[in-house]
Amino acid sequence: MKPVVKMVEASLASCLLATFFFDREVNIAILFGMLGPLAAVAVTWVLAERTARRNPRDLTGLMIAGFGGKLVFFGMYVTVMLRLLLLRPVPFVISFTSYLIALYLIEALYLRRLFLGRDAGIPIK
Repeated sequence: MKPVVKMVEASLASCLLATFFFDREVNIAILFGMLGPLAAVAVTWVLAERTARRNPRDLTGLMIAGFGGKLVFFGMYVTVMLRLLLLRPVPFVISFTSYLIALYLIEALYLRRLFLGRDAGIPIK
């Protein structure tokens, strides 16, 4: 659960920092560009960590199913943000893409750590 807290803190801090540089409309687009990737990564991490503790063999199946679910989620999320909420597209897409890449990189590093800990016989905290 600690990784999720750290990802939320870092995301909120960077989003808050943006408020000093941009107007209200851009800040709203940045915020919503952050929320989708953050929610997806947080849910994925919690499920992956829980699965790794209970039965590590199920983790691959979970990640594959999660990938498919995220494809659908992100398609719907971007559509709702741009078509229904009418967010400014350029700041939203830049924010969404940046947070998606950064958060998935962080998640990949935490997953690597999870796997190395498991392989080395180190208990996961």
